[in-house]
Amino acid sequence: MCDAGSYRAPQARSAGESKGRPWAAAAEKHSYEYGSMKYLLLCGLGGMLSCGLTHTVIVPLDLVKCRMQVDPGKYRGILSGFGMTVRDDGLRGLVRGWAPTFLGYSIQGLFKFGLYEVFKIRYAQLLGPEKAYKWRTSLYLAASASAEFFADVALAPMEAVKVRIQTQPGYSSTLRTAAPRMYSEEGLRAFYKGVAPLWMRQIPYTMMKFACFERTVEALYKFVVPKPQSQCTKAEQLAVTFMAGYIAGVFCAVVSHPADSVVSVLNKEKGSTTFGVLRKLGFGGVWKGLFARIIMIGTLTALQWFIYDSVKVYLNLPRPPVAQMPESLVKQK
Repeated sequence: MCDAGSYRAPQARSAGESKGRPWAAAAEKHSYEYGSMKYLLLCGLGGMLSCGLTHTVIVPLDLVKCRMQVDPGKYRGILSGFGMTVRDDGLRGLVRGWAPTFLGYSIQGLFKFGLYEVFKIRYAQLLGPEKAYKWRTSLYLAASASAEFFADVALAPMEAVKVRIQTQPGYSSTLRTAAPRMYSEEGLRAFYKGVAPLWMRQIPYTMMKFACFERTVEALYKFVVPKPQSQCTKAEQLAVTFMAGYIAGVFCAVVSHPADSVVSVLNKEKGSTTFGVLRKLGFGGVWKGLFARIIMIGTLTALQWFIYDSVKVYLNLPRPPVAQMPESLVKQK
């Protein structure tokens, strides 16, 4: 399972646990030791693939969603938005912004998943096995928030270019022309003025994405799957991953949508500010395009976890079991 933050009872200590880690991989032979530098870098590679590929695949839906947010009078719904885009720009118009999307979210995925593993291990070491288990939801939230803080700084420039290409007609249709124009007209601020709204959107999203996923996987194996995780095939475990990812994605979409609306308008309009956009949109305006975002983010999150876990399977990386109460806590009961 890609529930890499899971905890094991300490009785069967592995090499990873002997170095002070409160959890480690199940006792089987793997390509790299859990928590090693190579392991963490390969987790980052899995994150690059999962985020870069999935965000690029859904560019048409993302484009329509962004246009619904910045021009709700013209783009009133998903289907009409697709039709309007094709009429205005042709079929090629549906893939506007694919290059900055692929590049930006690949870099973001590297930091998001790679640093999540780093922070999760480090925070668990600071807490110790018992507190790490008792407070595991808080641990997931803290580790994911820490990772996303840095991931958004890496994402911001390409996100700004993507939104400008998708929502400002006649501005530019390619990364190689849009980025230089933005720099010449507005300087570096054009690429980073959306960092704060990105944090507002992505940090709650990522906290929900990781914590909800980890706890949903735990619940599925406890209440839904008819046999222990250790007896499930890799295909069955990947199916659980996809299901938990989709459930997490629905919650992610709801908690992050208002900030996503602000980011879309902010990067479209030159000289705009976060509070100015909020006043302009109002309460109802920040929820425009929510249904499209639920479809997009639910599918996106499920596929990201599926790809990430598949990379771990393919590379034979350690995939620890779901959270298990340490033996010391079991004896206290």
